[in-house]
Amino acid sequence: MKRKYEKNSDVKVLFLGTPEIAVRPLLGLIQAGFDVVGVVCQEDKIVGRSQKIELSPIKKIALKAGIPVFQPHRIRKDFSFAKDLSFDVIVCMAYGQIVPDEFLSLAPKKAINLHGSLLPSLRGAAPIQRAIMNGEKETGITLMEMVSELDAGRMYDKKAVKIEEDDTYTTLSRKLSELAEEIIVNDLLPYVNDELLGTPQDQNKATYADKILPADEHLPLDLSASEAECYIRALADTPGAYITLRGKKLKLYGAKACEDIEVPFGVLKPTKHALLLGLKKGVLALKEVQFEGKKRMDALSFMNGAHLLPNGENVE
Repeated sequence: MKRKYEKNSDVKVLFLGTPEIAVRPLLGLIQAGFDVVGVVCQEDKIVGRSQKIELSPIKKIALKAGIPVFQPHRIRKDFSFAKDLSFDVIVCMAYGQIVPDEFLSLAPKKAINLHGSLLPSLRGAAPIQRAIMNGEKETGITLMEMVSELDAGRMYDKKAVKIEEDDTYTTLSRKLSELAEEIIVNDLLPYVNDELLGTPQDQNKATYADKILPADEHLPLDLSASEAECYIRALADTPGAYITLRGKKLKLYGAKACEDIEVPFGVLKPTKHALLLGLKKGVLALKEVQFEGKKRMDALSFMNGAHLLPNGENVE
């Protein structure tokens, strides 16, 4: 006879996640009364010249709530910590490592993942960034079964959100985090009670969202102005798209495609009212920038302090 979970507190959860987007789902589970017996996240980072240790957003929440935290260097090689825990289900959002089948099998009710796209579209590591980069009009959260194939499991719930014209990776992540919280709090109890049947994904409709690599942060100047605008929004506020000026990185945090203006390709040109970037197909008016080694500022303030040549300067 199958066990019936009568209430949220009957369900023991092992939560996997690392960045800010996973905070709302974890907090939602805690506040809804689910028994979160452990949190698994990436290792602490060492940042800055001072080599200060930085805890992940998820670790901070777990420690504050008194939940044990586990940070294996490679979970594929070391998940012995989980064998001593008693849990019913694994819930994952943006953990950041590939999880082995042997680990997933430790949960009697298996494992589910909150994925930041409307599957089967944009499987993979960077669905939010790629959705904005592609100029898509909507995205969402899919609650799905974790399987060995990348983001290919059965789908148990799916909710969409509109991508606004001014949405960045940061603002869209915030919306999706809230949506993920709503989904997991509403669906987890029915899921562990086998009340959600789920539907298989159509493999023929699958697309992929490749990881954002350091090389991808460099803004391709051969894009159209509208494509470049989306590209910049997709990487704001982190890690930030950039161009190279005077041998240094100039990060771009906001821009708007311009019409009826001409600037030579690959030239950053100051005007009275705007800082303009000439692309292969069109022109961008930059809104907010950060020169390497300097503070982030609006483009006009940068322009006034950088003393750009009147006819502009070449960038890469």
